[in-house]
Amino acid sequence: MYTPSLQRRLRKIAVSIAISAAAILGSVSGPAVAGNKWGADYFPDVILTTQHGKPVRLYEDLLKGQSVAINVIYTSCTDECPLETARMAEVQRLLGKHPGKDVQFYSVSIDPEHDTPEVLKAYAEKFNAGPGWLFLTGKKEDIKLVTRKLGLSRNSDAANRDGHASSLMLGNEPAGQWMRNSAVDNPRFLAATMRNFFGWKDDAPVASYSDAKALNVNRAQFTFESRCASCHTIGGGDRIGPDLIGVTERRDRHWLGRYLQEPEKVLAEGDPIAKSLFDQYKQVRMPNLKLGAEDADVLLSYIKTKGLERQAMAAAARGNPSANHEHKHHH
Repeated sequence: MYTPSLQRRLRKIAVSIAISAAAILGSVSGPAVAGNKWGADYFPDVILTTQHGKPVRLYEDLLKGQSVAINVIYTSCTDECPLETARMAEVQRLLGKHPGKDVQFYSVSIDPEHDTPEVLKAYAEKFNAGPGWLFLTGKKEDIKLVTRKLGLSRNSDAANRDGHASSLMLGNEPAGQWMRNSAVDNPRFLAATMRNFFGWKDDAPVASYSDAKALNVNRAQFTFESRCASCHTIGGGDRIGPDLIGVTERRDRHWLGRYLQEPEKVLAEGDPIAKSLFDQYKQVRMPNLKLGAEDADVLLSYIKTKGLERQAMAAAARGNPSANHEHKHHH
């Protein structure tokens, strides 16, 4: 079921699809040559290398005749890249049968000197990247050219803390249609965007305004769903990171608050809990979500409340309503 706000965003996307590739790629990469169809005459056919060590040509092997979703990352990133990759892993799961068949996922490293195929393969495995998702490296000058031509680099990137914008470029190469999105948007919204952009008619249609329920998401829930849910659940089991049910009872509240605000510093200091989590969960770094102290406190309160609700529901399902009360006092 799509909410009215999501409906409005999808309507804007439908309008965006009508914009030509010249308006999307040309605005980033310079004026288009007359008759350019954003094919072999536009995209450089440089050689890149996949996480499996296979050489591939940008246009002939990766773009020609394909629908694609492309972002840029680097594996040593401590801010947005882990969140981007986790988002994309969730989008890939939500899209079901389409990835690898109807759309190809590409993540291009902007740190090719460090991100060898072996490093990229390990990174892909950390995030459970499925079939149809290639992680790409190559010569530094070729990577710069590729990201510029794809509209994934900007003049302001040097001033960005991550060294790049968190962009996701969707492309339908045969149709010459391209659209830039945020790579850290809500995964369900991104999946809906891709279904609409690529025109997958066999998927469930978008619900009408009259059928949509009103959106009722408070600040804490929004923060969790938008920043945490790709890696964590509250009572749904581990994902890329640990299940957070009961975490506010297991861990010191002050420690949790600081770890949410500056996880990279806590890990760099050699904190034993942070190091244990880093080792246990495939050395995936907790990204810095840029939360203030108040935001972190609100988020922790939400996690605690939702955890207690899940515990109470589980206890009721077992026919033992008192189990939740006893569980709280055993932590």
